[in-house]
Amino acid sequence: MCFEEFAHCRTCGYTVQQKEFCPDYRLEWVKVLIGQSTKTPKQIGDECGRYGNTIHFFPAAKCPRCAWNPPRPDQVVDHWAWAYHQSVGKFPAEKLPKKFNIVEGEICSSKHFANEPLALVNAALRSATYTNPSIGFDAAQKTVFLRDAASQPTIALISGGGSGHEPSFAGFVGKGFLTAAVAGSVFASPSAEQVFRAIRRVGAEQPQRGVLVLIMNYTGDMLHFGMAVEKARAEGIKTELLVVGDDVGVGRKRGGRIGRRGLAGTVLVQKIAAAAAAQGQSLEQVSQIATLASDNLATVGASLAHVHVPGREITPDELGDEIEIGMGIHNEEGFGRVKTTLKGLVETMLKQLLDQSDSDRAYINVNSGEEVVVMVNNLGGISPLELGAITTEVIDQLDASYKIKPSRLLSGTYMTSLNGLGFSITILKVADKAILPLIDAPADAAGWSPAVRPENWANGIDTTKAEIKEDAPSQDDSAPSNLDLDAAFTISQLQSALKSLIVAEPEVTKFDTIVGDGDCGLCLKTGAEAVLKHLETVSSSGDIDTVHFVRNIALVIESSMDGTSGALYAIFVNALASGLQGQASSQKTAVTPKIWATALQAALKSLARYTPAQPGDRTVVDALVPFVNTLAETLDVQKAVGAARKGSDSTKGMEASLGRSVYVNAEGWNECPDPGAYGLVKLLEGFLGHLN
Repeated sequence: MCFEEFAHCRTCGYTVQQKEFCPDYRLEWVKVLIGQSTKTPKQIGDECGRYGNTIHFFPAAKCPRCAWNPPRPDQVVDHWAWAYHQSVGKFPAEKLPKKFNIVEGEICSSKHFANEPLALVNAALRSATYTNPSIGFDAAQKTVFLRDAASQPTIALISGGGSGHEPSFAGFVGKGFLTAAVAGSVFASPSAEQVFRAIRRVGAEQPQRGVLVLIMNYTGDMLHFGMAVEKARAEGIKTELLVVGDDVGVGRKRGGRIGRRGLAGTVLVQKIAAAAAAQGQSLEQVSQIATLASDNLATVGASLAHVHVPGREITPDELGDEIEIGMGIHNEEGFGRVKTTLKGLVETMLKQLLDQSDSDRAYINVNSGEEVVVMVNNLGGISPLELGAITTEVIDQLDASYKIKPSRLLSGTYMTSLNGLGFSITILKVADKAILPLIDAPADAAGWSPAVRPENWANGIDTTKAEIKEDAPSQDDSAPSNLDLDAAFTISQLQSALKSLIVAEPEVTKFDTIVGDGDCGLCLKTGAEAVLKHLETVSSSGDIDTVHFVRNIALVIESSMDGTSGALYAIFVNALASGLQGQASSQKTAVTPKIWATALQAALKSLARYTPAQPGDRTVVDALVPFVNTLAETLDVQKAVGAARKGSDSTKGMEASLGRSVYVNAEGWNECPDPGAYGLVKLLEGFLGHLN
């Protein structure tokens, strides 16, 4: 890219052409940029009378399209990809200070494993050759290509753009998909020379076979790829250019003459075109079906945060707790910011995609019963778990609000914005019966993951919601033990203990976040709430059989508590019931502290068969063993609870021998008890409080 041609914004792709600069003061502006001018920008503007046209060349200026400011004036080159031609005279690129050199620019601290952008891009492109051995890599031109592309009888399909959108586009190079992909720097389009060399690589041997260049609608891409196409045509290579714009986040009025931005829907157009090419269709035929798909395509995105580009200064995110609807894949702002739920967000996004009353955004018209392809695309930072929930919400609302059931659904990572915390929804109206078979056609591309064979779509998507019924836990139906408890007092006592544990959940979670994986508090709370709900079904009049009562609680714990805590409590309470059953009487007998103590000792012995934990290992056992042993020795509940509390406190600063705490750095443990032991103490304190 030459200084005399244009300057390019890495964030949104906007390109300022040379005619927008004052040619008489070009050299003076370069001096300003590198700090060697004696004049201020205002003085230069006043002298040349064209300050409004030259302001884009000043380091502190905003990009005229996305209004993005460079992080600091001295880092302008890290944001604006200015390039300097030898004709500038005294200031060719190699003579500029290092901090202004794009290739050797200073690297800012950031939260990435790789922080040098150019090395990162090249390493990522090389990985494509490892995941697909049929692919080659031209490091000098940052181009990934099919090794046997030049000899193939079918037309070639080339795409590309700025890096940071992986697997687009290098991940889609492979048989049945792209022939080659050309990459620029992060969020910056590749040069015309890179693209031209890629076209020549795949098309020079068979110039009349045809090359289709298919790109997204961004100014930089348009200029560079367009220039390369013209150069290829001049060399006699039959070449066509197709530009995809599918974004509806920015409407017709705001998009103006620039048109819609290209988003994840571009991948569907590329897949359709590539499959048509693989069938042996001509360049004209492939262009026609790809254009038809592009004309019936709409995409909208949403994000929780702006992304950080490796190597750039970290700046505060303005979004806070808001969601940006319509955000582009280069951090560009979109339709607006909202605070809403997932349901409300998807509702707004689908309305922008399908509402025919919105003349500014009604790009496609889909009626009930018409076939569509839906893509729910991960912008890079959404977990598969959350993406699944998003996909369900999208499909359910399409069915409920629009009576639309997709003929094909793609949910995954197809076009990212680095590690963007967002997703996009694409709807492709199937305007030709040939489109679905082209989507279904096989492709040997690492980034393409339809996963489901076409025949599995024969019956369509079943959006019937299965009614969720809570299965009642099994009830103990063994013979009575004749060990009786006062129902009202026992239920009230247990409720007090469980509520004490629920109140302690935030503290347990805090401790477990420091020394574990943070799930202990919620696990204990979930179990406590389930037992409380069960107690509502137990009659509080008269006496209850102790063994039946304890076994039924064990069944509730088994069905409601997961994680290690759930397993330990379920084993212990089941064993406690067995210990009580072992003391069953032929006559009605009130349960005494001694009976409880004996049963608890038996339960502790049973628990030891399934866990090697001993006091001193920093586990729940550090509180459980002192409680059981002290109760057996003294038959005094208050002393037993005190011993459990002392055991829990002893775990502060104790090095873990078992559990996930083993893998956690011990820093900060001195005031942090074992979460499981602490939770047990809070449960026991609830018992004790009710007794007192």
